[in-house]
Amino acid sequence: MNNFLGRFLAGILGQSKDWWVEIKTSQPTCTYYFGPFDSESEAYAAKGGYIEDLEQEGAQNIQVNVQLCSRPEQLTITSEWDAPLGEFPTPAFSGRS
Repeated sequence: MNNFLGRFLAGILGQSKDWWVEIKTSQPTCTYYFGPFDSESEAYAAKGGYIEDLEQEGAQNIQVNVQLCSRPEQLTITSEWDAPLGEFPTPAFSGRS
């Protein structure tokens, strides 16, 4: 109940922040945001599944950061989608937000 009340008040006051898992990879060069989560421990518990999925997709140099922040404007950020016509890179993790 306290969590709901806290979210409600934060939303009204314009201070809505949640826990997010930020994952950066060097190959492909991407930043992914997964969340929102109600708690830091919930975000930490979920991050392993995201890392596993990215590893299975062949992502390299995976760096993970769990943070309390406002909702990111984009959940997947990459410049690789600007590939020449005919080359359509696929996001490594596209079924969840």
